[in-house]
Amino acid sequence: MTRTRRARLVAVLLLALVVGALVPSRVAHVFTLDSASMLPTLEPGDWVVANRQDEPGRGDLVVFRDPGGWVRSGATGASPYLVKRVIGVPSDRVSCCSHGALVVNGAPLAEPYLAGGPASALAFDVTVPDGALWVMGDNRGDSRDSRSDPLGEHGGAVDLELVVGVVSLAWGSQGVRTF
Repeated sequence: MTRTRRARLVAVLLLALVVGALVPSRVAHVFTLDSASMLPTLEPGDWVVANRQDEPGRGDLVVFRDPGGWVRSGATGASPYLVKRVIGVPSDRVSCCSHGALVVNGAPLAEPYLAGGPASALAFDVTVPDGALWVMGDNRGDSRDSRSDPLGEHGGAVDLELVVGVVSLAWGSQGVRTF
């Protein structure tokens, strides 16, 4: 391990300890990302702080508990938590892919954060139920998200009770970023 890499690791660990010590878990919680589903926004190994006080809105990154089967089976030590982007909130109509883009409530959704490729290789047209969110990874070709669970309790949407918080801070190989 190089000296720079070791110094970066120590800095990240110290920052995690400081955040953990200063911020009670009922306000925020620190998680590590262990998948590539949010590239290029977040990378595997990045740390994120989920603010438990914020209400999730369209475009926010949220941390939530796996609603069932989204965490890749066989992944040793895989976290039961996922990070995805909110595409739709309750009563939003979300569809894909008119003109190659997601459409929310009849308007194409600008998604400058996408990893490239289509907005979705899978066509869908859903209305987000009350008490739920429609979430998708930024790396659509490598993301288990709302599209992956059409038979789930909310037809793929994530129950708000599973949401831990809204990502407000991330750090890792891209440095410290706020959201």
